[in-house]
Amino acid sequence: MTELSIQNIANTAALQSPVPEAAPAPAPTAPRLVKMRSFGIGEHSTVTTSVATGAAILLLWWAVALSGKVSHLFLPTPAEVLAVAKSILEDGYANATLWEHVSASLTRILSAAAIAIALGIPIGLFMGLNRWAKGIFDTPIEFYWPLPPLAYLPLMIIWLGIGETSKIALLTLAMFAPIVLSAQAGVRALPLERVNAALSLGASRWQLFSAIVLPSALPEILTGIRIALGVGWGTLVAAELIASTRGIGYMVMSASHFLATDAVFVGIAVIAVCAFAFSSTMRLLESWLVPWKGKH
Repeated sequence: MTELSIQNIANTAALQSPVPEAAPAPAPTAPRLVKMRSFGIGEHSTVTTSVATGAAILLLWWAVALSGKVSHLFLPTPAEVLAVAKSILEDGYANATLWEHVSASLTRILSAAAIAIALGIPIGLFMGLNRWAKGIFDTPIEFYWPLPPLAYLPLMIIWLGIGETSKIALLTLAMFAPIVLSAQAGVRALPLERVNAALSLGASRWQLFSAIVLPSALPEILTGIRIALGVGWGTLVAAELIASTRGIGYMVMSASHFLATDAVFVGIAVIAVCAFAFSSTMRLLESWLVPWKGKH
């Protein structure tokens, strides 16, 4: 058999042999999602920890009060405070009902907050946008802002009398400075890239202010309002301790004159509930107006 015949036979056998099937392609794997590492407290809720802490404080208060080491005159039990709270709620205290005391305090702080917000936000924004405005308003604000409000309460009484006008003016001054400074800080923290981008797109001055400046400064403004309300509550109670016939602070002071510690605890609890309600309202307002805060 010649070499050519052998080659032909080999080729014929190769053609008749079965072709091996190709291996199946591997199934595509799903992309692996990597969660970004959280920073700080992250997204976990702290409600459980807060409730447990509050329960622990109440339990400690109850244990110390029942131990007999401290007289009930100075530290009443929670049950005694609840009994006095029920009595005040039904019969009132210091010649007024509980609602009359609370409504008097709320009227004062809400009136002063409205005035401080209406004046403080525009002035703060103007100070952040204009150097002349900053030069004019910065000196008096920085002068009186570190002073305790009670330091100029006597001056308010001398000028405006002992009525509601002096209290509202005192509260307005106490809340005005934090709002102004926060609005100014919000404008100064505005990135110049946003301003330049808006100007390059042909934005007018009003469009620049309404679409860029105000939304960027809004988180700082809301934070300033929260701080101002906290300062206002402290100032309000102190003002009512000195010159008032209605209000939560007046109720606390009247109870302290008669060593009614349980009634003092009730007044403190009412103040805490009102302050917590204000703080929660501001948190809800922040989540609605600036949902992007803390997410970028």
